[in-house]
Amino acid sequence: MMTDPIADMLTRIRNANKAGLDKVDIPASKMKANICRILKEEGYIKSFKIAAKSPSEITIRVGLKEGAIVGLKRVSTPGLRIYKGYREMPRVLSGLGVSVVSTSAGIISSRKAASLKLGGEIICNVW
Repeated sequence: MMTDPIADMLTRIRNANKAGLDKVDIPASKMKANICRILKEEGYIKSFKIAAKSPSEITIRVGLKEGAIVGLKRVSTPGLRIYKGYREMPRVLSGLGVSVVSTSAGIISSRKAASLKLGGEIICNVW
C-alpha cells in the first residue's frame, strides 16, 4: 500500500531523469496531472499525456527534457502538512526554481500564487 503517491511520482521522475530516460510512466490522478501541467508550464518537462490501457489502469506518460530538472523535493507530506501565506511563499534557489502550491484556486506555481495573493499547501519544490 502506497501512503504518498505524490512522493512516488516525484521519485519516478527523479530516477528517470538521473538514468537519462526520455519518458516515464506514472499512475494517474487529477492532482498528479495538475502537477505535470505546472512542470510543463515552467519548462521542466517536454510534455505529458494521459493514456488509458484499460478503464482501471490509467497512466500519465511524462516526456523529460535532458538536464532541465536538477532536483525535486517533496515539502508537505501526509504526516506533516506545510502551509504558507502568500507573503511567505518560498523562493527556490533565489527564484531560479519553483514551488508547486495547492490553493483554493487549484494547483498553481508559487509565482502565480504570490501574484494572486493566495496562500496554500506547498506540495513540492523543483529546480
